[in-house]
Amino acid sequence: MKDSSKKISILGGGNIGSAIALGLVNSKLYAPSEIIVTRRNQELMKPFLEKGFQSAASNAEAVSETEIIIIAVTPQQLNSLLAEIKNSIDSQKHTVISIVSGATIGQIREQLGNNASVVRVMPNTAIAIQESMTCISADPEDLDKLEIAKKIFDVLGKSLVIEESLMVPATALCACGIAFFLRAIRAASQGGIEIGFHAEDALLMASQTAKGAASLLLSMGDHPENEVDKVTTPRGCTISGLNQMEHSGFSSAMIKGITTSAEKAALLYSPK
Repeated sequence: MKDSSKKISILGGGNIGSAIALGLVNSKLYAPSEIIVTRRNQELMKPFLEKGFQSAASNAEAVSETEIIIIAVTPQQLNSLLAEIKNSIDSQKHTVISIVSGATIGQIREQLGNNASVVRVMPNTAIAIQESMTCISADPEDLDKLEIAKKIFDVLGKSLVIEESLMVPATALCACGIAFFLRAIRAASQGGIEIGFHAEDALLMASQTAKGAASLLLSMGDHPENEVDKVTTPRGCTISGLNQMEHSGFSSAMIKGITTSAEKAALLYSPK
């Protein structure tokens, strides 16, 4: 499964960049020696080097030594990064994969040169344990590059090819969404503490219950309400709890949080 002819450079070894690096190694698709990670703060590179990952003197050098480039910087850092690597990009050699929120394929290609092959990808931090939900899009002429990206991200969780117009909503639902579900688990564990469990037990119980709920949907391919119906009985405790949550705005708060995040994500990047 390993493709040593296509070394990867991850430009930006922050939270999501490091998660991708670790996920690729854990999946056995790449060895640490086949991945170059760059980061502005060299002190923070030490943990990567100790694990066998490679480094480069500059982002441009990393690009010249690899064929697959994953751009994992913040939207505010993107323009300066693209200016730095522009002259090192070979449209015949390189596949550029951007996970930068809000930056379109067209905006990146314009700055790199319109012949550059760019794939837009939106994973989440569960990629470190190969459980990401990753959305992928590319221009029609770059379907072969899209397949390269899909091969990478398929081993890091589940991936879905979508229209680029949906990438900002995907950012809200998947990338931001992992924080929303984590907060829901935390709330459930706090409820567990209030009804008598120790904090660590309540967190374990809430986390495993959430994992079980998600696994039910993924394995059965069922609608959530069909599974809800199985645990709600007339005048029962489950329906009483659900109704109280809905009276307090549980579903509407989640929906509003996702739509608000999508609105914000659309404004994160400016090509100027």
